[in-house]
Amino acid sequence: MDSAIGNSVCISQSFSDGSLGTVHDLANGSKAFSKERLEVFAAGRVLQLDNFRRLVGFGWPGFKSMNLWRQDKGQRACAAAFVEALRSGGPAPIPLEEILEVSRVAIEMAETA
Repeated sequence: MDSAIGNSVCISQSFSDGSLGTVHDLANGSKAFSKERLEVFAAGRVLQLDNFRRLVGFGWPGFKSMNLWRQDKGQRACAAAFVEALRSGGPAPIPLEEILEVSRVAIEMAETA
C-alpha cells in the first residue's frame, strides 16, 4: 500500500441541527498545493480560507477576499485564554463537555478505521 494514501483520511459527521461536517486529511497531493484549506458553505454562500493566509468569499455582498498578514491558527489565543481562565478562576475557554465529545468521536473514528 502507498504510505501516502495510508496516511490519508476522510471523515463525515452529521449534527443534530442537520448540518454536515466533512474533513479530508490527505497525504497524497502535491507539495506545491496549499497544506490547509477550510471551506464553509452556509445559506447559499461560501467562505474559503486557504492556508490560513487568504480568505475568499462567494455570495457575500460587499466582500470578495482578504489577504491575512500572517498565518494565525489560533493556538496562541487559545493558550492565552486558558492561562487567563486559570489566573482569574473563570470558565474554561472550551467547555469540558465539548472536549469529551470531541474525544469520544475521535475514539469512535479510530475504532472504525
